[in-house]
Amino acid sequence: MPDDARIVCSNLSFSWPDGTPVFQDLSFALNEGHTGLVAPNGAGKSTLLELITGKHAPSHGTISVKGTVGYLPQSLPLTGDLTVAEVLGIAPIIEALDAIAAGDASEEHFTTVGNDWDIEEQTRAQLDRLGLGDVTLTQRLHTLSGGQVTALGLAARLLDRPDVLLLDEPTNNLDVDARHRLYRVLDDWPGCLLVVSHDRALLDRMDRIAELDRGEIRFYGGNFTEYADAVRAEQESVERSVRSAEQQVKREKRELQQARERAARRASAGARNARSGSIPKVAAGTLKRRAQESAGKAGDVHGQRLAEARAKLDEASRMLRDDQKIDLRLPDTHVPAGRMVFVGEGIQVRYEGRTVFDGAGVDLTIRGPERIALTGPNGAGKSTLLRLIAGEREPTSGEIRRATGRIAYLSQRLDLLELDRTVAENLTDYAPHKSESERRHLLARFLFRGARAHLPVGALSGGERLRATLACVLGAERAPQLLLLDEPTNNLDLDSVEQLEEALNVYEGAFVVVSHDVRFLREVKVDRWLRLSGGRLGETGAPDDA
Repeated sequence: MPDDARIVCSNLSFSWPDGTPVFQDLSFALNEGHTGLVAPNGAGKSTLLELITGKHAPSHGTISVKGTVGYLPQSLPLTGDLTVAEVLGIAPIIEALDAIAAGDASEEHFTTVGNDWDIEEQTRAQLDRLGLGDVTLTQRLHTLSGGQVTALGLAARLLDRPDVLLLDEPTNNLDVDARHRLYRVLDDWPGCLLVVSHDRALLDRMDRIAELDRGEIRFYGGNFTEYADAVRAEQESVERSVRSAEQQVKREKRELQQARERAARRASAGARNARSGSIPKVAAGTLKRRAQESAGKAGDVHGQRLAEARAKLDEASRMLRDDQKIDLRLPDTHVPAGRMVFVGEGIQVRYEGRTVFDGAGVDLTIRGPERIALTGPNGAGKSTLLRLIAGEREPTSGEIRRATGRIAYLSQRLDLLELDRTVAENLTDYAPHKSESERRHLLARFLFRGARAHLPVGALSGGERLRATLACVLGAERAPQLLLLDEPTNNLDLDSVEQLEEALNVYEGAFVVVSHDVRFLREVKVDRWLRLSGGRLGETGAPDDA
Protein backbone atom coordinates (compact mmCIF):
# COMPACT_ATOMS: atom_id res chain seq x y z
CA MET A 1 0.00 0.00 0.00
CA PRO A 2 1.31 3.55 -0.74
CA ASP A 3 2.88 5.43 2.17
CA ASP A 4 0.78 8.55 1.50
CA ALA A 5 -2.56 6.71 1.66
CA ARG A 6 -5.20 8.35 3.88
CA ILE A 7 -7.41 5.24 4.06
CA VAL A 8 -6.06 1.70 3.97
CA CYS A 9 -8.32 -1.38 4.12
CA SER A 10 -6.52 -4.73 4.33
CA ASN A 11 -8.30 -8.08 3.88
CA LEU A 12 -11.52 -6.51 5.14
CA SER A 13 -14.41 -8.87 5.82
CA PHE A 14 -17.78 -7.97 7.29
CA SER A 15 -21.03 -9.85 7.85
CA TRP A 16 -24.30 -8.83 9.47
CA PRO A 17 -25.30 -10.46 12.78
CA ASP A 18 -27.48 -12.99 10.92
CA GLY A 19 -24.40 -14.17 9.01
CA THR A 20 -25.15 -12.40 5.72
CA PRO A 21 -21.75 -11.51 4.20
CA VAL A 22 -21.13 -8.01 2.80
CA PHE A 23 -17.38 -8.06 2.09
CA GLN A 24 -14.78 -10.80 1.98
CA ASP A 25 -11.03 -10.00 1.95
CA LEU A 26 -11.51 -6.50 0.52
CA SER A 27 -8.27 -4.52 0.17
CA PHE A 28 -7.69 -1.02 -1.20
CA ALA A 29 -6.02 2.31 -0.42
CA LEU A 30 -7.14 5.91 -0.97
CA ASN A 31 -4.88 8.94 -0.99
CA GLU A 32 -5.58 12.65 -1.42
CA GLY A 33 -8.08 13.60 -4.11
CA HIS A 34 -11.76 13.18 -4.85
CA THR A 35 -13.18 9.69 -5.36
CA GLY A 36 -16.73 8.71 -6.33
CA LEU A 37 -17.90 5.30 -5.06
CA VAL A 38 -20.48 3.59 -7.28
CA ALA A 39 -22.28 0.24 -6.99
CA PRO A 40 -25.81 -1.19 -7.17
CA ASN A 41 -28.05 -0.63 -4.15
CA GLY A 42 -27.36 -3.28 -1.52
CA ALA A 43 -23.72 -3.80 -2.54
CA GLY A 44 -22.47 -2.27 0.72
CA LYS A 45 -21.46 1.32 -0.15
CA SER A 46 -22.96 2.90 2.98
CA THR A 47 -21.71 -0.01 5.10
CA LEU A 48 -18.17 0.58 3.83
CA LEU A 49 -18.33 4.25 4.86
CA GLU A 50 -19.60 3.25 8.30
CA LEU A 51 -16.74 0.75 8.67
CA ILE A 52 -14.23 3.49 7.83
CA THR A 53 -15.78 5.77 10.47
CA GLY A 54 -15.68 3.00 13.07
CA LYS A 55 -19.46 2.72 13.44
CA HIS A 56 -19.12 -1.00 12.61
CA ALA A 57 -16.21 -3.30 13.40
CA PRO A 58 -14.92 -5.61 10.66
CA SER A 59 -15.33 -9.37 11.11
CA HIS A 60 -11.77 -9.76 9.84
CA GLY A 61 -9.01 -7.51 8.53
CA THR A 62 -8.04 -3.95 9.38
CA ILE A 63 -8.95 -0.37 8.49
CA SER A 64 -6.56 2.49 9.17
CA VAL A 65 -7.22 6.18 8.58
CA LYS A 66 -4.51 8.84 8.67
CA GLY A 67 -5.99 12.03 10.15
CA THR A 68 -9.47 13.04 11.29
CA VAL A 69 -12.67 11.90 9.57
CA GLY A 70 -15.79 13.91 8.76
CA TYR A 71 -18.85 11.82 7.85
CA LEU A 72 -22.21 12.91 6.42
CA PRO A 73 -24.73 10.01 6.34
CA GLN A 74 -27.82 9.92 4.13
CA SER A 75 -30.15 10.50 7.07
CA LEU A 76 -28.89 12.89 9.72
CA PRO A 77 -29.65 11.66 13.27
CA LEU A 78 -30.63 15.11 14.52
CA THR A 79 -33.54 16.22 16.69
CA GLY A 80 -35.72 19.14 15.67
CA ASP A 81 -35.13 21.02 18.94
CA LEU A 82 -31.41 21.54 18.33
CA THR A 83 -30.27 25.01 17.32
CA VAL A 84 -28.12 25.60 14.25
CA ALA A 85 -25.18 26.48 16.53
CA GLU A 86 -25.61 23.17 18.38
CA VAL A 87 -25.70 21.19 15.13
CA LEU A 88 -22.54 22.96 13.99
CA GLY A 89 -20.85 22.18 17.32
CA ILE A 90 -20.01 25.83 18.00
CA ALA A 91 -22.59 26.61 20.70
CA PRO A 92 -20.09 26.28 23.63
CA ILE A 93 -17.60 28.58 21.87
CA ILE A 94 -20.24 31.25 21.23
CA GLU A 95 -21.43 31.02 24.84
CA ALA A 96 -17.83 31.47 26.03
CA LEU A 97 -17.33 34.46 23.70
CA ASP A 98 -20.55 36.03 24.98
CA ALA A 99 -19.42 35.51 28.59
CA ILE A 100 -16.01 37.09 27.90
CA ALA A 101 -17.70 40.03 26.13
CA ALA A 102 -19.88 40.49 29.23
CA GLY A 103 -16.75 40.79 31.43
CA ASP A 104 -16.35 37.21 32.69
CA ALA A 105 -12.59 36.49 32.38
CA SER A 106 -12.74 32.93 33.71
CA GLU A 107 -9.94 30.75 32.37
CA GLU A 108 -12.39 28.04 31.27
CA HIS A 109 -13.96 30.45 28.76
CA PHE A 110 -10.60 31.23 27.16
CA THR A 111 -9.83 27.49 27.05
CA THR A 112 -13.17 26.84 25.30
CA VAL A 113 -12.54 29.57 22.73
CA GLY A 114 -8.96 28.49 22.00
CA ASN A 115 -8.00 29.98 18.62
CA ASP A 116 -11.60 30.30 17.41
CA TRP A 117 -12.13 34.01 18.16
CA ASP A 118 -13.59 34.51 14.69
CA ILE A 119 -15.79 31.40 14.77
CA GLU A 120 -18.97 33.33 13.93
CA GLU A 121 -17.37 34.94 10.87
CA GLN A 122 -16.02 31.56 9.70
CA THR A 123 -19.40 29.95 10.25
CA ARG A 124 -21.35 32.66 8.45
CA ALA A 125 -18.98 32.43 5.48
CA GLN A 126 -19.46 28.64 5.28
CA LEU A 127 -23.25 28.91 5.63
CA ASP A 128 -23.34 31.59 2.91
CA ARG A 129 -21.40 29.35 0.50
CA LEU A 130 -23.97 26.58 1.02
CA GLY A 131 -26.98 28.87 0.52
CA LEU A 132 -27.84 29.18 4.22
CA GLY A 133 -27.20 32.90 4.49
CA ASP A 134 -30.70 33.56 5.89
CA VAL A 135 -30.41 30.89 8.59
CA THR A 136 -29.61 32.20 12.09
CA LEU A 137 -27.42 30.38 14.59
CA THR A 138 -30.27 30.33 17.13
CA GLN A 139 -32.80 28.88 14.67
CA ARG A 140 -34.28 25.48 15.54
CA LEU A 141 -33.75 22.56 13.21
CA HIS A 142 -37.46 21.82 12.77
CA THR A 143 -37.87 25.15 10.96
CA LEU A 144 -35.50 24.06 8.15
CA SER A 145 -36.29 22.11 4.98
CA GLY A 146 -34.73 18.72 4.24
CA GLY A 147 -32.33 20.33 1.80
CA GLN A 148 -31.29 22.97 4.35
CA VAL A 149 -30.65 20.25 6.95
CA THR A 150 -28.40 18.39 4.49
CA ALA A 151 -26.47 21.58 3.70
CA LEU A 152 -26.19 22.33 7.43
CA GLY A 153 -24.80 18.83 8.07
CA LEU A 154 -22.14 19.40 5.41
CA ALA A 155 -21.28 22.80 6.88
CA ALA A 156 -20.79 21.14 10.29
CA ARG A 157 -18.38 18.59 8.81
CA LEU A 158 -16.39 21.23 6.93
CA LEU A 159 -16.06 23.45 10.00
CA ASP A 160 -14.36 20.53 11.76
CA ARG A 161 -11.60 20.76 9.10
CA PRO A 162 -11.29 16.97 8.64
CA ASP A 163 -8.47 15.33 6.72
CA VAL A 164 -10.86 12.74 5.26
CA LEU A 165 -14.43 13.59 4.22
CA LEU A 166 -17.00 10.82 3.63
CA LEU A 167 -20.33 11.80 2.05
CA ASP A 168 -23.28 9.44 1.51
CA GLU A 169 -25.68 10.68 -1.21
CA PRO A 170 -25.10 14.37 -0.29
CA THR A 171 -27.30 15.78 -3.10
CA ASN A 172 -30.45 13.93 -2.04
CA ASN A 173 -33.13 16.49 -1.12
CA LEU A 174 -31.16 19.35 -2.74
CA ASP A 175 -32.70 21.45 -5.50
CA VAL A 176 -30.69 22.44 -8.58
CA ASP A 177 -29.30 25.68 -7.09
CA ALA A 178 -28.31 23.94 -3.85
CA ARG A 179 -26.60 21.16 -5.81
CA HIS A 180 -24.52 23.66 -7.74
CA ARG A 181 -23.45 25.36 -4.51
CA LEU A 182 -22.43 21.99 -3.06
CA TYR A 183 -20.47 21.18 -6.25
CA ARG A 184 -18.49 24.41 -5.93
CA VAL A 185 -17.75 23.86 -2.23
CA LEU A 186 -16.49 20.33 -2.86
CA ASP A 187 -14.44 21.48 -5.87
CA ASP A 188 -12.48 23.72 -3.50
CA TRP A 189 -12.07 21.12 -0.74
CA PRO A 190 -8.41 20.01 -0.69
CA GLY A 191 -8.40 16.76 1.30
CA CYS A 192 -9.27 13.10 0.75
CA LEU A 193 -12.91 12.95 -0.35
CA LEU A 194 -14.94 9.74 -0.79
CA VAL A 195 -18.49 10.28 -2.10
CA VAL A 196 -21.26 7.71 -2.50
CA SER A 197 -23.67 9.12 -5.05
CA HIS A 198 -25.92 8.39 -8.03
CA ASP A 199 -25.72 12.07 -9.06
CA ARG A 200 -23.83 11.84 -12.35
CA ALA A 201 -23.14 15.58 -12.44
CA LEU A 202 -21.38 15.30 -9.07
CA LEU A 203 -19.55 12.12 -10.10
CA ASP A 204 -18.32 13.91 -13.22
CA ARG A 205 -16.38 16.26 -10.92
CA MET A 206 -14.41 13.43 -9.30
CA ASP A 207 -10.72 12.62 -9.94
CA ARG A 208 -11.41 8.88 -10.01
CA ILE A 209 -14.28 6.41 -9.73
CA ALA A 210 -14.19 3.39 -7.40
CA GLU A 211 -16.56 0.61 -8.46
CA LEU A 212 -17.70 -1.81 -5.78
CA ASP A 213 -18.83 -4.98 -7.52
CA ARG A 214 -19.28 -8.50 -6.14
CA GLY A 215 -17.22 -7.68 -3.07
CA GLU A 216 -14.27 -6.17 -4.95
CA ILE A 217 -13.21 -2.57 -5.66
CA ARG A 218 -11.79 -1.48 -9.00
CA PHE A 219 -10.46 2.04 -9.55
CA TYR A 220 -10.84 3.98 -12.80
CA GLY A 221 -8.93 7.21 -13.37
CA GLY A 222 -11.07 10.13 -14.48
CA ASN A 223 -14.66 11.17 -13.90
CA PHE A 224 -17.90 9.22 -14.28
CA THR A 225 -18.27 9.81 -18.02
CA GLU A 226 -14.74 8.48 -18.57
CA TYR A 227 -15.49 5.54 -16.27
CA ALA A 228 -18.67 4.73 -18.23
CA ASP A 229 -16.73 4.87 -21.51
CA ALA A 230 -14.03 2.58 -20.09
CA VAL A 231 -16.61 0.07 -18.82
CA ARG A 232 -18.39 0.12 -22.18
CA ALA A 233 -15.09 -0.55 -24.01
CA GLU A 234 -14.25 -3.34 -21.55
CA GLN A 235 -17.62 -4.98 -22.08
CA GLU A 236 -17.35 -4.79 -25.85
CA SER A 237 -13.99 -6.56 -25.60
CA VAL A 238 -15.42 -9.15 -23.19
CA GLU A 239 -18.40 -9.75 -25.48
CA ARG A 240 -16.01 -10.37 -28.38
CA SER A 241 -14.10 -12.82 -26.20
CA VAL A 242 -17.32 -14.60 -25.25
CA ARG A 243 -18.40 -14.89 -28.89
CA SER A 244 -14.94 -16.19 -29.86
CA ALA A 245 -15.00 -18.69 -26.98
CA GLU A 246 -18.51 -19.84 -27.96
CA GLN A 247 -17.33 -20.44 -31.53
CA GLN A 248 -14.30 -22.36 -30.24
CA VAL A 249 -16.56 -24.59 -28.11
CA LYS A 250 -18.74 -25.27 -31.17
CA ARG A 251 -15.64 -26.15 -33.26
CA GLU A 252 -14.26 -28.49 -30.61
CA LYS A 253 -17.66 -30.19 -30.23
CA ARG A 254 -17.85 -30.64 -33.98
CA GLU A 255 -14.30 -32.01 -34.21
CA LEU A 256 -14.94 -34.38 -31.28
CA GLN A 257 -18.07 -35.65 -32.96
CA GLN A 258 -16.23 -36.06 -36.29
CA ALA A 259 -13.41 -37.98 -34.56
CA ARG A 260 -15.97 -40.31 -32.97
CA GLU A 261 -17.66 -40.84 -36.33
CA ARG A 262 -14.31 -41.64 -38.03
CA ALA A 263 -13.47 -44.13 -35.30
CA ALA A 264 -16.89 -45.72 -35.62
CA ARG A 265 -16.47 -46.05 -39.41
CA ARG A 266 -13.03 -47.67 -39.02
CA ALA A 267 -14.36 -50.07 -36.41
CA SER A 268 -17.30 -50.94 -38.64
CA ALA A 269 -15.03 -51.55 -41.65
CA GLY A 270 -12.73 -53.78 -39.59
CA ALA A 271 -15.65 -55.82 -38.36
CA ARG A 272 -16.94 -56.33 -41.91
CA ASN A 273 -13.48 -57.43 -43.12
CA ALA A 274 -13.16 -59.89 -40.26
CA ARG A 275 -16.59 -61.39 -41.00
CA SER A 276 -15.83 -61.66 -44.70
CA GLY A 277 -12.51 -63.45 -44.03
CA SER A 278 -10.59 -61.06 -46.26
CA ILE A 279 -7.90 -60.74 -43.54
CA PRO A 280 -6.69 -63.25 -40.94
CA LYS A 281 -8.40 -63.19 -37.52
CA VAL A 282 -5.13 -62.32 -35.72
CA ALA A 283 -4.56 -59.34 -38.02
CA ALA A 284 -8.18 -58.29 -37.66
CA GLY A 285 -7.84 -58.34 -33.86
CA THR A 286 -4.68 -56.28 -34.03
CA LEU A 287 -6.35 -53.72 -36.30
CA LYS A 288 -9.36 -53.56 -33.97
CA ARG A 289 -7.18 -52.87 -30.92
CA ARG A 290 -5.23 -50.20 -32.79
CA ALA A 291 -8.45 -48.58 -33.98
CA GLN A 292 -9.82 -48.56 -30.41
CA GLU A 293 -6.57 -47.09 -29.06
CA SER A 294 -6.50 -44.48 -31.81
CA ALA A 295 -10.15 -43.58 -31.19
CA GLY A 296 -9.48 -43.37 -27.47
CA LYS A 297 -6.48 -41.08 -27.97
CA ALA A 298 -8.40 -38.89 -30.43
CA GLY A 299 -11.32 -38.74 -28.02
CA ASP A 300 -9.02 -37.77 -25.17
CA VAL A 301 -7.34 -35.05 -27.24
CA HIS A 302 -10.59 -33.57 -28.50
CA GLY A 303 -12.20 -33.99 -25.09
CA GLN A 304 -9.35 -32.05 -23.49
CA ARG A 305 -9.59 -29.34 -26.13
CA LEU A 306 -13.34 -29.08 -25.55
CA ALA A 307 -12.83 -28.84 -21.78
CA GLU A 308 -10.25 -26.07 -22.29
CA ALA A 309 -12.58 -24.21 -24.66
CA ARG A 310 -15.44 -24.45 -22.14
CA ALA A 311 -13.15 -23.19 -19.36
CA LYS A 312 -12.22 -20.15 -21.51
CA LEU A 313 -15.91 -19.53 -22.19
CA ASP A 314 -16.73 -19.71 -18.46
CA GLU A 315 -13.90 -17.31 -17.66
CA ALA A 316 -15.01 -14.84 -20.34
CA SER A 317 -18.67 -15.12 -19.25
CA ARG A 318 -17.76 -14.30 -15.65
CA MET A 319 -16.35 -10.99 -16.88
CA LEU A 320 -19.69 -10.03 -18.42
CA ARG A 321 -21.66 -7.52 -16.41
CA ASP A 322 -25.26 -8.20 -15.53
CA ASP A 323 -26.47 -5.08 -17.33
CA GLN A 324 -30.11 -6.01 -17.72
CA LYS A 325 -32.10 -3.82 -20.07
CA ILE A 326 -35.83 -3.24 -19.94
CA ASP A 327 -37.48 -4.37 -23.18
CA LEU A 328 -40.46 -2.11 -23.87
CA ARG A 329 -42.89 -1.25 -26.61
CA LEU A 330 -45.75 0.93 -25.44
CA PRO A 331 -48.01 1.84 -28.39
CA ASP A 332 -51.09 1.94 -26.13
CA THR A 333 -49.71 5.08 -24.46
CA HIS A 334 -49.60 7.05 -27.72
CA VAL A 335 -51.08 10.57 -27.71
CA PRO A 336 -51.44 12.44 -31.03
CA ALA A 337 -49.46 15.66 -31.27
CA GLY A 338 -51.52 18.67 -30.31
CA ARG A 339 -54.26 16.79 -28.44
CA MET A 340 -55.19 18.60 -25.22
CA VAL A 341 -54.42 16.41 -22.22
CA PHE A 342 -54.80 18.89 -19.34
CA VAL A 343 -55.84 22.51 -18.91
CA GLY A 344 -55.66 24.45 -15.65
CA GLU A 345 -56.61 28.12 -15.40
CA GLY A 346 -56.09 30.24 -12.29
CA ILE A 347 -55.39 27.17 -10.11
CA GLN A 348 -55.04 28.13 -6.46
CA VAL A 349 -54.69 26.13 -3.26
CA ARG A 350 -54.84 27.27 0.35
CA TYR A 351 -52.75 25.40 2.89
CA GLU A 352 -52.66 26.20 6.62
CA GLY A 353 -54.27 29.58 6.00
CA ARG A 354 -51.99 30.69 3.16
CA THR A 355 -52.09 30.41 -0.59
CA VAL A 356 -49.53 28.12 -2.24
CA PHE A 357 -49.40 30.01 -5.55
CA ASP A 358 -48.97 33.72 -6.19
CA GLY A 359 -51.81 36.10 -6.97
CA ALA A 360 -54.60 34.65 -9.08
CA GLY A 361 -52.95 31.23 -9.24
CA VAL A 362 -51.15 29.39 -12.02
CA ASP A 363 -52.09 28.43 -15.56
CA LEU A 364 -50.91 25.21 -17.21
CA THR A 365 -51.73 23.51 -20.50
CA ILE A 366 -50.36 20.09 -21.49
CA ARG A 367 -50.72 18.88 -25.09
CA GLY A 368 -49.93 15.68 -26.95
CA PRO A 369 -46.75 13.76 -26.10
CA GLU A 370 -45.02 16.70 -24.38
CA ARG A 371 -42.11 15.86 -22.10
CA ILE A 372 -42.17 18.46 -19.34
CA ALA A 373 -39.65 19.05 -16.56
CA LEU A 374 -41.06 20.84 -13.52
CA THR A 375 -38.20 22.41 -11.57
CA GLY A 376 -37.89 24.89 -8.73
CA PRO A 377 -36.68 25.18 -5.14
CA ASN A 378 -37.80 22.79 -2.42
CA GLY A 379 -41.08 23.82 -0.85
CA ALA A 380 -42.28 25.77 -3.92
CA GLY A 381 -45.36 23.56 -4.39
CA LYS A 382 -44.24 21.23 -7.20
CA SER A 383 -45.68 18.08 -5.59
CA THR A 384 -48.91 19.95 -4.85
CA LEU A 385 -49.21 20.91 -8.52
CA LEU A 386 -48.71 17.27 -9.58
CA ARG A 387 -51.48 16.15 -7.22
CA LEU A 388 -53.78 18.81 -8.67
CA ILE A 389 -53.08 17.60 -12.21
CA ALA A 390 -53.70 13.99 -11.14
CA GLY A 391 -56.98 14.85 -9.41
CA GLU A 392 -55.71 13.70 -6.02
CA ARG A 393 -56.30 17.22 -4.70
CA GLU A 394 -58.95 19.76 -5.62
CA PRO A 395 -58.06 23.45 -6.12
CA THR A 396 -59.47 26.08 -3.79
CA SER A 397 -60.23 28.17 -6.87
CA GLY A 398 -59.65 28.05 -10.58
CA GLU A 399 -60.76 25.67 -13.32
CA ILE A 400 -59.31 22.30 -14.34
CA ARG A 401 -60.18 20.22 -17.44
CA ARG A 402 -58.74 16.79 -18.18
CA ALA A 403 -58.93 14.67 -21.34
CA THR A 404 -60.57 11.25 -21.17
CA GLY A 405 -57.21 9.41 -21.19
CA ARG A 406 -55.95 7.98 -17.93
CA ILE A 407 -53.51 9.97 -15.74
CA ALA A 408 -51.00 8.03 -13.60
CA TYR A 409 -49.20 9.66 -10.68
CA LEU A 410 -46.05 8.13 -9.19
CA SER A 411 -45.25 9.84 -5.91
CA GLN A 412 -41.83 9.97 -4.26
CA ARG A 413 -42.98 7.18 -1.91
CA LEU A 414 -43.84 4.72 -4.74
CA ASP A 415 -46.96 3.80 -2.78
CA LEU A 416 -49.31 2.72 -5.59
CA LEU A 417 -48.84 -1.02 -5.14
CA GLU A 418 -50.01 -3.30 -2.31
CA LEU A 419 -46.86 -4.14 -0.36
CA ASP A 420 -48.07 -7.52 0.94
CA ARG A 421 -49.10 -8.75 -2.52
CA THR A 422 -46.73 -10.08 -5.16
CA VAL A 423 -45.69 -8.21 -8.29
CA ALA A 424 -47.82 -10.61 -10.39
CA GLU A 425 -50.88 -10.12 -8.16
CA ASN A 426 -50.55 -6.33 -8.35
CA LEU A 427 -50.36 -6.49 -12.16
CA THR A 428 -53.52 -8.63 -12.21
CA ASP A 429 -55.32 -5.82 -10.37
CA TYR A 430 -54.17 -3.27 -12.97
CA ALA A 431 -54.71 -5.49 -16.04
CA PRO A 432 -57.42 -8.04 -15.10
CA HIS A 433 -58.46 -8.73 -18.70
CA LYS A 434 -54.99 -9.60 -19.96
CA SER A 435 -54.28 -13.32 -20.15
CA GLU A 436 -51.85 -14.84 -17.68
CA SER A 437 -49.30 -15.38 -20.46
CA GLU A 438 -49.61 -11.73 -21.53
CA ARG A 439 -49.03 -10.55 -17.96
CA ARG A 440 -46.09 -12.95 -17.54
CA HIS A 441 -44.55 -11.67 -20.78
CA LEU A 442 -45.05 -8.04 -19.68
CA LEU A 443 -43.36 -8.66 -16.30
CA ALA A 444 -40.46 -10.40 -18.03
CA ARG A 445 -39.92 -7.28 -20.15
CA PHE A 446 -39.61 -5.35 -16.86
CA LEU A 447 -37.04 -7.96 -15.67
CA PHE A 448 -39.43 -9.86 -13.37
CA ARG A 449 -38.89 -13.43 -14.53
CA GLY A 450 -39.70 -16.68 -12.82
CA ALA A 451 -39.72 -16.47 -9.02
CA ARG A 452 -38.97 -12.71 -9.07
CA ALA A 453 -42.53 -12.06 -10.28
CA HIS A 454 -43.92 -13.77 -7.18
CA LEU A 455 -42.04 -11.76 -4.55
CA PRO A 456 -44.06 -9.43 -2.31
CA VAL A 457 -43.63 -5.80 -3.36
CA GLY A 458 -42.56 -4.94 0.19
CA ALA A 459 -39.52 -7.22 -0.20
CA LEU A 460 -38.21 -5.40 -3.29
CA SER A 461 -35.36 -2.88 -3.45
CA GLY A 462 -36.09 0.72 -4.45
CA GLY A 463 -35.14 0.10 -8.07
CA GLU A 464 -37.17 -3.13 -8.25
CA ARG A 465 -40.19 -1.41 -6.72
CA LEU A 466 -39.95 1.35 -9.31
CA ARG A 467 -39.83 -1.25 -12.11
CA ALA A 468 -42.81 -3.09 -10.62
CA THR A 469 -44.77 0.16 -10.38
CA LEU A 470 -43.93 1.07 -13.97
CA ALA A 471 -44.97 -2.41 -15.15
CA CYS A 472 -48.36 -2.06 -13.47
CA VAL A 473 -48.94 1.57 -14.46
CA LEU A 474 -47.75 1.33 -18.07
CA GLY A 475 -49.22 -2.14 -18.62
CA ALA A 476 -52.60 -1.26 -17.14
CA GLU A 477 -55.79 -1.59 -19.10
CA ARG A 478 -56.36 1.90 -20.26
CA ALA A 479 -52.68 2.72 -20.45
CA PRO A 480 -51.90 6.24 -19.14
CA GLN A 481 -51.64 9.05 -21.66
CA LEU A 482 -50.27 11.42 -19.01
CA LEU A 483 -47.62 10.25 -16.57
CA LEU A 484 -46.66 12.31 -13.51
CA LEU A 485 -43.42 11.48 -11.69
CA ASP A 486 -42.25 13.10 -8.46
CA GLU A 487 -38.47 12.82 -7.88
CA PRO A 488 -38.34 9.35 -9.46
CA THR A 489 -34.55 8.96 -9.24
CA ASN A 490 -34.30 9.55 -5.48
CA ASN A 491 -32.59 6.58 -3.82
CA LEU A 492 -32.13 4.68 -7.09
CA ASP A 493 -28.76 3.25 -8.04
CA LEU A 494 -27.24 4.17 -11.39
CA ASP A 495 -28.42 0.98 -13.13
CA SER A 496 -32.00 1.62 -12.00
CA VAL A 497 -31.83 5.23 -13.18
CA GLU A 498 -30.75 4.01 -16.62
CA GLN A 499 -33.62 1.50 -16.67
CA LEU A 500 -36.08 4.28 -15.84
CA GLU A 501 -34.62 6.37 -18.65
CA GLU A 502 -35.15 3.45 -21.05
CA ALA A 503 -38.79 3.13 -19.99
CA LEU A 504 -39.53 6.83 -20.40
CA ASN A 505 -37.79 7.00 -23.76
CA VAL A 506 -40.22 4.49 -25.27
CA TYR A 507 -43.29 5.90 -23.50
CA GLU A 508 -45.44 7.57 -26.16
CA GLY A 509 -47.68 9.73 -23.97
CA ALA A 510 -47.12 13.05 -22.21
CA PHE A 511 -45.27 13.24 -18.94
CA VAL A 512 -44.44 15.80 -16.27
CA VAL A 513 -41.47 14.96 -14.09
CA VAL A 514 -40.29 16.78 -10.97
CA SER A 515 -36.56 16.29 -10.58
CA HIS A 516 -33.41 18.12 -9.54
CA ASP A 517 -31.30 15.70 -11.60
CA VAL A 518 -30.62 17.72 -14.76
CA ARG A 519 -28.61 14.90 -16.37
CA PHE A 520 -31.61 12.57 -15.99
CA LEU A 521 -33.96 15.18 -17.47
CA ARG A 522 -31.71 15.52 -20.51
CA GLU A 523 -31.50 11.74 -20.97
CA VAL A 524 -35.32 11.42 -21.10
CA LYS A 525 -35.38 14.13 -23.79
CA VAL A 526 -37.42 16.75 -21.96
CA ASP A 527 -38.64 19.29 -24.52
CA ARG A 528 -40.36 21.80 -22.23
CA TRP A 529 -38.94 23.26 -19.04
CA LEU A 530 -41.16 24.87 -16.38
CA ARG A 531 -40.00 26.47 -13.14
CA LEU A 532 -42.20 27.02 -10.10
CA SER A 533 -40.67 29.60 -7.78
CA GLY A 534 -42.15 32.24 -5.51
CA GLY A 535 -45.61 30.90 -6.31
CA ARG A 536 -45.21 31.63 -10.03
CA LEU A 537 -45.05 29.08 -12.84
CA GLY A 538 -43.09 30.05 -15.94
CA GLU A 539 -41.35 28.66 -19.01
CA THR A 540 -37.54 28.53 -18.81
CA GLY A 541 -34.64 27.13 -20.73
CA ALA A 542 -32.78 24.03 -19.58
CA PRO A 543 -30.52 24.72 -16.56
CA ASP A 544 -26.84 23.82 -16.52
CA ASP A 545 -26.08 20.32 -15.22
CA ALA A 546 -22.58 21.02 -13.94
